[in-house]
Amino acid sequence: MKHEFRKDGYIISTDKELLQFDVIHDFLKTSYWSPEIPMDVVKRAAAGSIAFGIYKDSGEQVGYARAISDCATFAYLADVFILEPERGKGLSKWLMECIQQLPELQNLRRWMLATRDAHGLYAQFGFTPLDNPDIMMQIARPNIYKELSELVIERRPHSPFTNSQLN
Repeated sequence: MKHEFRKDGYIISTDKELLQFDVIHDFLKTSYWSPEIPMDVVKRAAAGSIAFGIYKDSGEQVGYARAISDCATFAYLADVFILEPERGKGLSKWLMECIQQLPELQNLRRWMLATRDAHGLYAQFGFTPLDNPDIMMQIARPNIYKELSELVIERRPHSPFTNSQLN
């Protein structure tokens, strides 16, 4: 189901047809959490998520977030950003309000996210540090996109390896 929220000349929409992947990719590929992320990964991530685009009334995309969820017990919030020229206008707070109002994301047992620099924002919406980090585990691959891009270079036609030798 698609949802739309309007306020002060901006629109937040979950309509994936409106997403401007060039804008999203340009931001994410230089962010601290997804350096060098390929465009196809950005598109696949949006396809498997509830994606929120923030747009000016003119249609220009100025922000993004996505929730990865089973829509019953758990959601992970990712890739939240507002483009620099639009920051300081309350858009990130409004985005968080809209995300938390979505009917599909109500009554979940747990929400999670990872952030290096926006703890104050998320705390306003109930996020806290892990109560018991000893029960949480992860597989972290911070350089995965760089490694994948190097693998693609190795697979180019001039490579002495065939695709079957690399698989």
